[in-house]
Amino acid sequence: MAAHVLAFPWPLQGHINPMLHLASALLDAGLRVTFLHTEHNLRRFTRVPPHHPRLRLASIPDGLPDHHPRSVGGLMELVESMRTAGSAAYRALLLRMMDSDDDDAVTCVITDGVMPFAVSVAEELGVPALAFRTESACGFLAYLSVPRLLELGEKPVPSDELARGAPGMEGFLRRRDLPRVVPLPLPPGPGNGDPVPVLLTIADTAARCGESRALILNTAASMEGPALSRIAPHVRDVFAVGPLHARPAARHAAEHVSRSSDDMSLSAWLDGHEDRSVVTVEWMMGEANSRSRVGAIDFRPAVVFWIRKVYSFFVFRLIRKLM
Repeated sequence: MAAHVLAFPWPLQGHINPMLHLASALLDAGLRVTFLHTEHNLRRFTRVPPHHPRLRLASIPDGLPDHHPRSVGGLMELVESMRTAGSAAYRALLLRMMDSDDDDAVTCVITDGVMPFAVSVAEELGVPALAFRTESACGFLAYLSVPRLLELGEKPVPSDELARGAPGMEGFLRRRDLPRVVPLPLPPGPGNGDPVPVLLTIADTAARCGESRALILNTAASMEGPALSRIAPHVRDVFAVGPLHARPAARHAAEHVSRSSDDMSLSAWLDGHEDRSVVTVEWMMGEANSRSRVGAIDFRPAVVFWIRKVYSFFVFRLIRKLM
């Protein structure tokens, strides 16, 4: 009987798509996959998923009311609700799957690495859990390095000076590249205006990936070998399985089990502009915040490209226009 994997992404589109790509690869390898959505996201599907004999969808409540935006402005509420209500529903689902017959019993869990509770619950119930992080190996290593970076006084500022404290990246990591905290509306309270506690929480979440049986990264050793070797001592095992979006079946899977559809005219739009004519891409901060950040810069000779979601399909085209 094929192994049965429960795939549990963080319930935002930028995390769902890479997990879908990974699930597609697991299906191609002959495994069975149950893809776990929140009930809110499952209702927002734009397409009916194709039938696959080894793919099943499941859902749990995230604990938030239907009218909640579940966007950057309400991110902290989503984090807390998933940690409490979502965690309880996830535990109940795992227990049901463990009590089912042999055909439905879950073999292991692959959960998004930003949800340490999902690893803890699975391991507590005796189900092996692996963590999947959607950023690059260098990005993950930067999160692991946050405590040392703060100790050295390194902060994300618009500077090309090289940053100290990120092992293996001393020769190219600039201060402007350091992890930064997206401005979030936090409730009044001591320290809520200080980004350091938030950064330390993000760093702790990254470090807790070491509690899982293995860390899965959407990258390749040929691209990020040095960063992967630096990450290895912090986790039990690390697997570089990407780039997952380059697999022929990956885009088909994402198109059918997705909250929204991609605007494919974006590719033609980019091809219609000369190299070095597209200036910036901003996401997660909102257009108003993005404009305020670059308003003092004269971009008259170029096109400023504003977009709320950019999928990996377009990344290399964007790089070509930006370089």
